[in-house]
Amino acid sequence: MVTEFTRARLIPVSGIDNAVEAETRAASAFLAVLGIVRPFSKALLDPLGASRATSATVETFIEVIFDHQGRRVRPDGLIAVAHGAKSWKALVEVKTGENPLTADQVNMYWDIARTEKLQAVITISNEISPVSGVHPTAGLKVRTNSAVQVHHFSWSQILSEAITQMAHRGVDDIEQGWILNELIRYLKHQASGALQFRDMGPAWVDVREAARSATIDRRGDGTLDVVRRWDQLLQSAALKLGADIGRDVVVVLPNGRKVDARTRASDLALSLASTGILDGALRVPNAIADIQVAADVKAQLLTASVDVELPRDRGSRARLTWLVNQLSAAPDRTVLESWPRNARAAAGSATIAAVREDRAALLPEGKEPARVRILLRSPMGVARKAGTKNAGFVDSVLNLFDSFYELVVQDLKAWQQPAPKRQVLPDEPAEPVLIRAHVAEALEGQPQREESAAFGALPVRGMPN
Repeated sequence: MVTEFTRARLIPVSGIDNAVEAETRAASAFLAVLGIVRPFSKALLDPLGASRATSATVETFIEVIFDHQGRRVRPDGLIAVAHGAKSWKALVEVKTGENPLTADQVNMYWDIARTEKLQAVITISNEISPVSGVHPTAGLKVRTNSAVQVHHFSWSQILSEAITQMAHRGVDDIEQGWILNELIRYLKHQASGALQFRDMGPAWVDVREAARSATIDRRGDGTLDVVRRWDQLLQSAALKLGADIGRDVVVVLPNGRKVDARTRASDLALSLASTGILDGALRVPNAIADIQVAADVKAQLLTASVDVELPRDRGSRARLTWLVNQLSAAPDRTVLESWPRNARAAAGSATIAAVREDRAALLPEGKEPARVRILLRSPMGVARKAGTKNAGFVDSVLNLFDSFYELVVQDLKAWQQPAPKRQVLPDEPAEPVLIRAHVAEALEGQPQREESAAFGALPVRGMPN
């Protein structure tokens, strides 16, 4: 009697025996779904320059062969988007597992695309660009003004986009929705070779210990590898949160500074060497402010924070009450810091539990708060890889982002200056007798002729002669 059943799948994971098979099957599965589910292909390809028309046709091919410099070259795939007389084509190169992209191979495909008058080259791998819009592979020949551009998708990004389409934007066609869900199921399976960011790299333990002893070499290869992986972790956190909420979450530098790909790694390595801290921020659409995060590697402590401007139309206690009422889900250990206007340091701090009991816990004498910084701290995982027996650094960062957004940030609403009230002037002038009384009081004790002179010099409209 049969006691176990395996459901038949459109894209099976069984039978994947090696990296080549995983790569071929992942490429074929992704490209096939891309050609069938138009909302999904629009979301991925529209930003790259493909036709935005919903009625555009998308054709996909695998293992296309070109003659290049006397030899046969076989990219993993080709995408063709056509609408009317216009078409857009891109070569596709796919890597799975730990296999990295190489500059020589990508540059060769770029040369082929230029020769064949294609519009783009798309690379897909588990590598995550540390800075949005910057390719993770160094040494590419393509320039920003090149006619043929090279674009990169991580498998995490593709999975995030598929989940967002299914869970938030929706797929009207039931069969297309089922097909897209099959791709999601496949990419989530470890055997597919489409991996989430899970590893801080082989240098993580040495760099972590060097940070604790203040002996980090900020120019060392290990340090630079760790800080680049930190930025990849932030990108992974943005993709994960974006899939959860159905909106595009982007990585920014703390305090809204612009991400500069050329200097980010060196600046972050300097910060890690001098302070032991890795930092960054996520920007969520319509959130009250950027979510700041800092990993204090020396103290093994993670901190997520957000700054909230307080109302300016009420007193200090009422300002705090306005904020506390929005933090009903915040854990008791959440810390609030009071910042007076233009202050360079916090004037006071207290846990949300203490402020709920008594607003004075966050009101230092003579220091009226203009804004409050809300902080949630958690222990830092130390293991380099996620999912290990010991607490992993990657897991601890992702869990902190999830908790802080759900329990604190998503319910916060910014204060808005109330609209000015319309003032209605009285129709009738003031009673003359009242005006005469006020003038008489002001002139009390003066000679009568001065009073009369005063009345003569200051005629009052509406007063009888």
